[in-house]
Amino acid sequence: MERTIYRELKTTPQLWQAAILLGAFIAAMLASVVYVEHHGHIVTGMNNQIVWGLPHVFAIFLIVAASGALNVASMASVFGKTHCKPVARLSGVLAVALLAGGLAVLVLDLGRPDRLIVAMTRYNFSSIFAWNIFLYTGFMGVVIAYLFTQMARGAPTRYVRHMGMLAFLWRLALTTGTGSIFGWLVARPGYDAAIMAPLFIAMSFSFGLAVFILVLTVLFRLDGRPLGEALMRRFARLLAIFCAVVLYFTAVQHMTNLYAAEHGGFERFTLLEGGVYTWAFWLGQVVIGGLLPMLLIWHPATAGASSTPVLTSILVVLGGLAQIYVIVIGGQAYPLQIFPGYEVSSSFSDGVVNAYAPRWPELLLGLGGVAIALFATGLGAKVLRILPTNLSDANIGTNSGS
Repeated sequence: MERTIYRELKTTPQLWQAAILLGAFIAAMLASVVYVEHHGHIVTGMNNQIVWGLPHVFAIFLIVAASGALNVASMASVFGKTHCKPVARLSGVLAVALLAGGLAVLVLDLGRPDRLIVAMTRYNFSSIFAWNIFLYTGFMGVVIAYLFTQMARGAPTRYVRHMGMLAFLWRLALTTGTGSIFGWLVARPGYDAAIMAPLFIAMSFSFGLAVFILVLTVLFRLDGRPLGEALMRRFARLLAIFCAVVLYFTAVQHMTNLYAAEHGGFERFTLLEGGVYTWAFWLGQVVIGGLLPMLLIWHPATAGASSTPVLTSILVVLGGLAQIYVIVIGGQAYPLQIFPGYEVSSSFSDGVVNAYAPRWPELLLGLGGVAIALFATGLGAKVLRILPTNLSDANIGTNSGS
């Protein structure tokens, strides 16, 4: 085994091509922002009934994945998993980048991004949104400090362990806050559930690890560095466990709602009569994002294939987007129960399922947030020593170096 050496990414034609592609998505995102800014949100599929659209699906996915991406570093410093130590630095950089990409989508979707100043100077501490501002900014600060202790020469090991524990606890708080946004909205039957917080924590484990596997694979292939199949299989097996946990909490959520009569209508809408939301739940979330990845990882015929970790990670990402789509947009599409026990009908769409169809400005905005996260990660790998030069199977578990 060799000593783990960290080096910046080399400037290669493939790296330039990836940077130009991501830059094009970011430019398209900015063009979309200008277009919506000029014409108003009427050019999007959002309306006064569904105010959180496709950009929020991407933003929440990125924020939740940011918390989970840090899990690899936590496994190294908090739980002592030696095979995770060489990639702990990448885990921290990716977590900050994903959070930055998700927050960029939220800010640019405001229509008036300058109004963010009001939210940052006038806090309503009875709102979970105000709490999340501190959770998001605090997460970035804690993770950056965590990275500093990892990369500083001569830093005592106990500092890395202490900062790792703080970062681990903070990421749990961040994901709890994100899930509580929905769990505490009692007005909508699709959101009103305390299990939203642990469900989002489980989702963060799954989504974050899937994104980490994909980013790690792409960066190593762009630079031609050896990446051991044994390490990827270990990550893939852990990903399968996380998928099972997400399905478990999802089942508990829906079984609890079915037990409560007040949520029966929403459950019938989501599971049977919701059209695109029902398809997104069963096909997207359950099959593509849950059962199929577990089958590929645990089935003897596909478990050892070198392409399985990447393929399952892609499926988990697609299933995760479908899951958040059902939670965020499906929860708004189902009509508000203003007068429980009574049938409500008016000219203001009361009592009917709200229509929503995402449009291209929303898609470009969401994809731009993903591009910002990936570009920031690549830039970090280009200017900082966060990537090991060798992650072959023979080199896994070596002590980290400089």
